Amino acid sequence: MSITFDFDACVIGAGAVGLATAYALGKRGLSVVVLEREAAIGQGVSSRNSEVIHGGLYYEPGSLKARLCVDGRRRLYAFLEQHAVAFDRCGKLVVATRPEEEAELDALHERAVENGVEGVRRLTAAEAKAMEPQLECLSAIHSPESGVFDSHGYMLALQGEIEGANGAVALHAPFERAAPVEGGFRVEAGGEQPATLHARRLVVAGGLGAQAAAARIEGFPAEAIPTLHYGKGVYFRLAGAAPFARLIYPAPPPGSLGLHYRRDLGGQGVFGPDLRYVEAEDYGVDAARADHFYGAIRRFWPGLPDGALSADYAGIRPKLHGPDEPQPDFRIDDQTAHGLAGLVALFGIESPGLTSSLAIGDEVANRLTR
Repeated sequence: MSITFDFDACVIGAGAVGLATAYALGKRGLSVVVLEREAAIGQGVSSRNSEVIHGGLYYEPGSLKARLCVDGRRRLYAFLEQHAVAFDRCGKLVVATRPEEEAELDALHERAVENGVEGVRRLTAAEAKAMEPQLECLSAIHSPESGVFDSHGYMLALQGEIEGANGAVALHAPFERAAPVEGGFRVEAGGEQPATLHARRLVVAGGLGAQAAAARIEGFPAEAIPTLHYGKGVYFRLAGAAPFARLIYPAPPPGSLGLHYRRDLGGQGVFGPDLRYVEAEDYGVDAARADHFYGAIRRFWPGLPDGALSADYAGIRPKLHGPDEPQPDFRIDDQTAHGLAGLVALFGIESPGLTSSLAIGDEVANRLTR
């Protein structure tokens, strides 16, 4: 008996990347459903980040992160303008505050140029201070294409596009399991109204839940599922006037981009995230972490007053590497990785995943439709 397919594609997870993937598939004329366990879109990794638009400086030339960040950033600005979503192309300064960091910035500048990042240039301390008078550094890199944006407004716009293309975003619909069938997949969703549907293609875009979702797909090899590491970062908010108009980042430490500053769209200064590995999802903010923040921030802003920081929020990144291990590339795993036709699983989509989301969605759609 032939199977009647309800949708051309089913996407697991209504974060920025899942929604961007559904949007890309819908633009190709495919019918799409997005399954989301929460009561609203973007409640996972996508709701607890810096809302930074990355230029593309940091990533190994030729890697997925390098290519998709630069492409995604260009697409993102155009999408935000088209949909009247708020953003500020404020630019970024990456600063050296110790002599040994000068060589790191030289290498970072070369990498940015190789990645095709527009307008990036090295600055002397005097040039950087002319741009940001309260900044203290030995030298800097200026990335004019970096910025901040309203990530929730962005995801709402994606949802509108999906539904406008006759797609569906199903809330309170946790993914339970899936199995290959002839021509596609049988997918079971739970919640108060459990449902079984059939889709020709399946995308795992579950963020912190991606590994668990992949493990519930019949025939997905256990050895093809990478280990998940929880990389927790907390943020502190600044009382008083924001000291800088631009993003301020330190020379990047191993495994992260460093504890940085941004002025949010409301005009307030926010610092973070830091990075600590934890064993489970925990979004509490330990106020005692402020001591570490004061020390790190005063390396580039000696004028930070005592008592000016208050605990704000925390996020957890779905890392594929543990402490002291090299940071790997995005994992966009198709049939060549796991053997299941019509399935793409996304693992380790941390920074710059938000910036890259439209390009990631297009990459997934290309692999599923070519």
